[in-house]
Amino acid sequence: MNEEREPGTGGAMGEVWVVVADEAWQAVLGVARRAGGAVTAAVVGSQQLAESVAAAGVPVVWVEPARDTPAEAYAAGLAAQVAASHPALLVGGGDPAARTLLGAAATAAGARLVPGVLEVTGGAPWTVRRAVLGGEVIETLAAPGPLAVIVASDEADEPEAVSGGPGTVTKAAPVPAVMVVAGTEPAPAASGVVDARVVVAFGRGVRARADVALVERLAQALGAEVGCSMPIADDLGWLDKARYVGRSGQHISPRLYLAVGISGAPQHLEGVRGAKVVAAINNDPKARIFRRADYGAVGDLYEVVPALIAALQQ
Repeated sequence: MNEEREPGTGGAMGEVWVVVADEAWQAVLGVARRAGGAVTAAVVGSQQLAESVAAAGVPVVWVEPARDTPAEAYAAGLAAQVAASHPALLVGGGDPAARTLLGAAATAAGARLVPGVLEVTGGAPWTVRRAVLGGEVIETLAAPGPLAVIVASDEADEPEAVSGGPGTVTKAAPVPAVMVVAGTEPAPAASGVVDARVVVAFGRGVRARADVALVERLAQALGAEVGCSMPIADDLGWLDKARYVGRSGQHISPRLYLAVGISGAPQHLEGVRGAKVVAAINNDPKARIFRRADYGAVGDLYEVVPALIAALQQ
């Protein structure tokens, strides 16, 4: 990513902004803090969301969306406010609203945009570690500032404690680019996961598209429908978006929900609130999914799933 372009005002001690429009903001804040520099959060959402981010010790510029107005409608106004501070680094998450807000801010600030990021260090140039090829490869890039990154991880660990107490919340009032004056509820996308009694869903723990067949065999053995987390459908396109389970996807109430290789971000778990029983397979014993699961297996899904299929077939 070494391009012939004059670096901006960014640097290791330059201002760092995080863009938040979703409850899963902790991983984004973690990347921003580790990058160095003073961190400020631009939050578009509820007052509770703004106060939660501020409680982590970060000053917050808060935009409260009007009723029936999406967060994305405030992208242009918020971008102008963020760009006026000449940020060195912009950090956002992978949810659709945060991507739109981050993209607008990056354009206004003249920042390069890099997706799939795991870590940012240095200054001008920044050193960026990111996941490519479905997480199979980790590459390191050098990028002059200013820089905007989309964090790859959907983990939502509790933020690290900081000294100095909570940050301030300053309410901003940018004018939305669009207003919804009337509308009708769209018909739900056709998908077997909505009415299924058993759903097997998978996430980024499945390393390659060809390995989806393994999950499908497990679903067949259970008489289940196959679902997925947002990145599988939205980023990778491995399944139709009608099978994405989560806040902005399908909300389901199966008798059994089995999560395979899904970390358990809040926006995903919101889609399975109605599940009677939740089971999970994950190689990370600290994965958030286990906080919600009634049953869990800690192990490599490439070992656990075949064993489970064999047991079910017997």
